[in-house]
Amino acid sequence: MERNEMDWTAARHSAAHVLAAAVLRLFPGVKLDIGPATATGFYYDFDHTFTAADLPAIEEEMKKIIAADLPIVRREVDREEARELFSRQPYKLERLADIPGGESIFVYSLGGFDDLCRGPHVASTGRIGAVKLLSIGGAYFRGSEANRQLQRIYGTAFPTEEELRRHLERLEEAKLRDHRRLGRELRLFTIDPAVGLGLVLWLPRGTVIRQELQKFIAAELDRQGYEQVVTPHIAQLELFRRSGHFPYYRDAQFEPIVDRENLDRSLTYGELAGELESGQRSGFLIKPMNCPGHIQIFSSSPRSYRDLPCRLAEFGTVYRWEQSGELGGMTRVRGFTQDDAHVFCTEEQLGGEIQGCLALVRKIFLTLGMGDYRVRIGLRDPASGKYIGDGAAWAKAEAALRREVAKLGIPSREEVGEAAFYGPKIDFVVNDVLGREWQLGTVQVDYNLPARFALSYTGPDNRPHTPVLIHRAPFGSLERFCGLLIEHFGGDFPLWLAPEQLRILPISDDLTEGAEAIAQSLREKSLRVKVDGHSEPLGAKIRRAEVERVPCVAVFGRREVETGTLSIRSRICKALEGSRTAEEFAILLSREIAQRTLPDGFPGR
Repeated sequence: MERNEMDWTAARHSAAHVLAAAVLRLFPGVKLDIGPATATGFYYDFDHTFTAADLPAIEEEMKKIIAADLPIVRREVDREEARELFSRQPYKLERLADIPGGESIFVYSLGGFDDLCRGPHVASTGRIGAVKLLSIGGAYFRGSEANRQLQRIYGTAFPTEEELRRHLERLEEAKLRDHRRLGRELRLFTIDPAVGLGLVLWLPRGTVIRQELQKFIAAELDRQGYEQVVTPHIAQLELFRRSGHFPYYRDAQFEPIVDRENLDRSLTYGELAGELESGQRSGFLIKPMNCPGHIQIFSSSPRSYRDLPCRLAEFGTVYRWEQSGELGGMTRVRGFTQDDAHVFCTEEQLGGEIQGCLALVRKIFLTLGMGDYRVRIGLRDPASGKYIGDGAAWAKAEAALRREVAKLGIPSREEVGEAAFYGPKIDFVVNDVLGREWQLGTVQVDYNLPARFALSYTGPDNRPHTPVLIHRAPFGSLERFCGLLIEHFGGDFPLWLAPEQLRILPISDDLTEGAEAIAQSLREKSLRVKVDGHSEPLGAKIRRAEVERVPCVAVFGRREVETGTLSIRSRICKALEGSRTAEEFAILLSREIAQRTLPDGFPGR
């Protein structure tokens, strides 16, 4: 039976309700919160202590409910009836209180189980398909650490057992590729509580990957006429108040820092915080965004239309406050570096500049074997009150993005409410080799911040005009992007990204000095080469190189000394293998690196 995406969102949402119904059958009196669908599954939050040993019994009860093909019935109730229905469910009552007066209240029922929900759901439990409970985790009520921590049970659902089996196999493969595990095993990065949760320490091998990515995009930026700039990690709070990041982005920021010259030690922390919040006292903010600094650089000197477009780029580190329970390896952190850039241009230049940004993103994806992607256009929801500026400016910006996306000829979708607070945006959503979606590159059009900062350039009519601002970050966050790449390649990086491109394995200690001399000659050709000088058998050295995902190894024994060659083996590029002189190998390896060739057999090669 074929189902479209909307059907399967409803089916997985219904599976979450079945999960709650099964839990109440087995654990009467458990307090329930909510249970939405996710991209490939569902979850439900409970105020109860479960263990992994509980999951098989809950899953079996779910299967009984699904096999019974119980009708899932929606009915509209008034507020008093809803209060009565959920009188013993305090979290449901709090969710009920969130529903504005005058708005309809809906309850979905299946087999005597009632849940407060807007839907949608499938018509009956038999349409849910095959289910599997996956894990248990913690989740604060309403996502706030100030509230009680609940337990979240995660599950997944697919139309058939075969599709479920394939999905579970992909999950097992994902565990093997988990960037946190590989990052530790390959010595790429670490996160140390002594430094701070969500703050990444790049180890030498991981730093190589980061630097190669930066060099790659910096070369592309040079070709497109960008200029590199550097801005401080901290700036006056008033700058971010003027930009709107404070307060529109308030919840995602670290607390402001009091200006020591105006520090009144007689005030409590709460009083100081209140005065900073209101603007009564000056202070600083650890920057959550790079754009205010770039705006100040643009405005630091007079500009003519002949100076536009002005393209400013920075590998700028920013800091966002994330709750500790939401942090995860490199993909959800508190400090990260963006490959950030801001283009100040005329309206006439806007379309061409957007296309230049989109071309850069697409080149990155092509180079890294990420050919499976779609575009999401994030639009403003005028009713939300989360956005600055007037409707006319937003309409122009949204029209510009729609127009340029239409030229790409790739799948796109509009999502209301997903715009940045200052302008609409294009997000590239990429599927990795396991079919998982990642939101990566972003391009945003902004008429509001230039007006807010009174930016201007002198036009051909010798009068001042306001530029349009494009925000763009192809990688997004280097931390998140590298976390994705670790999993995307499973640690087997293309040669140009590999932290160590060749390891020479002398078969005995007396050959180590000669191996080091060859390694040094190759390093002088800008190749990353190391020698395994451990006093161990050759087999142990080969196994270590395999575990550490070294793309090429060269066995160096008596025969190689006599012939002046290296015996090359490669786990990612068979064309490099064979008996070669160091000079021959350096030429071949350099060619593969320059072409940024993907590993053998990799999708997209």
